[in-house]
Amino acid sequence: MLDLIAAVLAALRVFFRSRRDAALEVLALRQQVAVLKRKRPRPSLNCLDRLFWTAFRNLWPRWKDVLVLVKPETVVAWHRAGFRSCWRWRSRPRGGRPKVSEELQTLIRLMASENSEWGAPKIHGELLKLGLEVSERTVARYLRMMRPRRDDPAKRWLSFLANHREAIAAFDFFTVPTLTFQFLYCFFVIEHGRRRLLHFNVTRHPTSYWVVQQLREAFPESCPYRYVIFDHDSKFGADVTAFLEASGFQAKRTSVQAPWQNGIAERWVGSCRREILDHVIAVSEPHLRRLIRDYVAYHHDDRIHDSSNKDTPNRRAVECKPSPSAKVTSSPRLGGLHHRYGWSEAA
Repeated sequence: MLDLIAAVLAALRVFFRSRRDAALEVLALRQQVAVLKRKRPRPSLNCLDRLFWTAFRNLWPRWKDVLVLVKPETVVAWHRAGFRSCWRWRSRPRGGRPKVSEELQTLIRLMASENSEWGAPKIHGELLKLGLEVSERTVARYLRMMRPRRDDPAKRWLSFLANHREAIAAFDFFTVPTLTFQFLYCFFVIEHGRRRLLHFNVTRHPTSYWVVQQLREAFPESCPYRYVIFDHDSKFGADVTAFLEASGFQAKRTSVQAPWQNGIAERWVGSCRREILDHVIAVSEPHLRRLIRDYVAYHHDDRIHDSSNKDTPNRRAVECKPSPSAKVTSSPRLGGLHHRYGWSEAA
């Protein structure tokens, strides 16, 4: 009943308005009805509708009373956005320096990607030698857009690892609890090139002298490695560093609390834990040594590595199907935790 009375009063109010206000109100209502009739798949306001309400806001002070589809604040935001666009267009630069061609931009990008240590002066000098006229400030501006974090130390370290991976080895410790709640220390040395384990051993009481003895066994007199990466563990003391330097290696200690800098070794520890140590409880030191020895053999001969182009560290050969009747068979590894697949002739 109250809605009916309100509707009647609103209808009677039209007779007391001027013809201009009534015409503007009818225009606003008709425009909204036209929007509601659209179905694609639902009614929506386009650019012309926004332009209509932006102009209508300046024509009639009472425009908020008949606005139904959107809030008045939305229309005000449209008006402000149009005002900013207008002044942006009127304030556009006229003339100035000529635009750098797409070919020159591509050449700057190529030089910056192929020479990571080159800055704007060197690239600008190369462009001048090619007879291309461009200012050094322009080159610097494009370099800032292409290489915003050129001096990132993480990228420099990753570049070092990628460029010298065939000559890098790393070593580390990890602990394993036994059935009697004692901790055993597993020491290993791994190469970066093919992810091969060069040496591993297990002990209850690791010392610097013991680590030096393990390194003597891991690195023969003639080996292709030049850099050795290790962390700030107290077991890698001055004796370890002195032995590496005397053997002709360059010792590279990682930063404090930065395991990602020795990522190859940390990744191997994680794989060893997930793929065998989380499934078997070590009973004693000889038992743990046998478990890791079996895992190292599986790691070298059977386990596929994404970083080695889906190959194993010992380069597992591709088996072709010997005959149409051959079938795929699985061979258990590590007590059935993993399997290796190959072809065999049907019986």
